[in-house]
Amino acid sequence: MTASDNLTERLPIVDTEGRVTGSATRGKCHGGSMWLHPVVHLHVFDMHGRIYLQKRPDWKEIQPGKWDTAVGGHVDYGEDIVSALRREAREELGLTDICPEFVTRYIFESDRERELVYAYRVTTDLTPRPTEELAGGRFWTFAEIEDAIATGNILTPNFIEEYRRLFAPD
Repeated sequence: MTASDNLTERLPIVDTEGRVTGSATRGKCHGGSMWLHPVVHLHVFDMHGRIYLQKRPDWKEIQPGKWDTAVGGHVDYGEDIVSALRREAREELGLTDICPEFVTRYIFESDRERELVYAYRVTTDLTPRPTEELAGGRFWTFAEIEDAIATGNILTPNFIEEYRRLFAPD
């Protein structure tokens, strides 16, 4: 059996300040409705300053097979942001007992969805262990990321935008 995204999962619909105004299915949120829904991102750094990226599985609905932020996921309806972040870190990379630091909140918009992104970062000596939700992962240097941006289409547009916003050298 091939895994797939749960398009009937209920997500909160929020205003630009993150206040819940309703709910909708994942399928509706990703189907061009442009309803703003919250997501969490966690950038994981090692003690050498390298950043961990996850490889999205080929079965993902959006950006299959591309490299992306270490941890990323939807906030469930009724769930708070930090709980969602901790759940996703555990579910995707097996990371627990971390102390993430809030970096920023912003709106990401593609041709089919709008997300209110809550971005966090953590530096750790723990080894991420990608679960079956991912197709793998590894630590990257900033030089490798810059090369990947310049030479190919292997990184998600969302990661590239967030990387440039938060970490790219001037």
